[in-house]
Amino acid sequence: MSKPTNPNELLDRYLQAVRFWLPRSHGEEDLLAELGEDLRSQFEAKESEFGRPIELSEASAILKRCGMPMVVAGRLGPKKHLIGPALYPTYVFVLKMVLLWIIVPVFIFIVGPVNVANSHGNIGSALGTTMGDLWSGLFIAAGIITLVFAILERSQAHAEIACKFDPLNLPPVQKTRRKPSRAESVCHLVFAIFGLLWLLLLPQYPVLILGPAAAFLHAAPIVHSTYVFVVLLAVLSVLQPAIMIANPQLTWVPPLSELLQTVFAMIVAKVLINAAAHAPGGDWHPFVVLSESVKNSAPYLKTVTVLNASILLALVCAWLGLCIAILVHLWRLMRSFRRREIATQEAAPLHTS
Repeated sequence: MSKPTNPNELLDRYLQAVRFWLPRSHGEEDLLAELGEDLRSQFEAKESEFGRPIELSEASAILKRCGMPMVVAGRLGPKKHLIGPALYPTYVFVLKMVLLWIIVPVFIFIVGPVNVANSHGNIGSALGTTMGDLWSGLFIAAGIITLVFAILERSQAHAEIACKFDPLNLPPVQKTRRKPSRAESVCHLVFAIFGLLWLLLLPQYPVLILGPAAAFLHAAPIVHSTYVFVVLLAVLSVLQPAIMIANPQLTWVPPLSELLQTVFAMIVAKVLINAAAHAPGGDWHPFVVLSESVKNSAPYLKTVTVLNASILLALVCAWLGLCIAILVHLWRLMRSFRRREIATQEAAPLHTS
């Protein structure tokens, strides 16, 4: 990691670290501005005292006396009792991470489906059991995390960490997220249109996806029934860059579109997986079937069985990946709305002045 080259860059890194730990609120920017002004005044006081520009090591010493970023964020934020200001930002971060990004997804995508599968058709009872177990898990996890941080608060562990804090090791300031250019949106639109045209040609030209195997393989009925939904998914991927070309300021459109596409794709994959699970065992060809001319050929039967099993395995892996992608896209969408809210708050004083 690169080191800061001047005191101003070091200060920017320090304020960025404080921002990370500071609880999100409408007064967040004002608190950071006040902290930045106070630290800059300390820099200027040192420069007046020495009669020269402040050095990097001297600026680092001032920031170190101010405290670790998470400690400073705790002092700037609301005052707490059980968990002190030095550990409260870390406590909130760990609590959100464990409860919202670990326990809840595990129950939604693993425990819940397992309970439904073992419910023998009694879905209501399975959902009730899952919700009860989820509530108990959240309560126990929150209690354990709170207890651990309460013990740390009454020990000297965080004080030792503060002593080892070195402002020169702070990460560089993140660059402002660049908005997609019109050229990127145009390229995205062109490729999306090509993908849509390819999908529209598949029913008439299956060789585009099956290659030479199109001579003896055909799509199964379930593939035909979900084809229109796949086309709608491709249409959605065309709309996203088209909207961005028309209005590049709508920065929330890409994350929202990606979230909708992921949810839609996950539903289609789930439908195909369920169809394969309920296919007759004696003639298990849920996705591709043999043509009439080779329907009774043993080598072809073995090939089509292996191909269907491979497609099913790929769908299951894709569904699991989409479940994770939903969380990622949801986080990006929330972050996009958060950036938009902060930008609106910063622009408000300019309009009122």
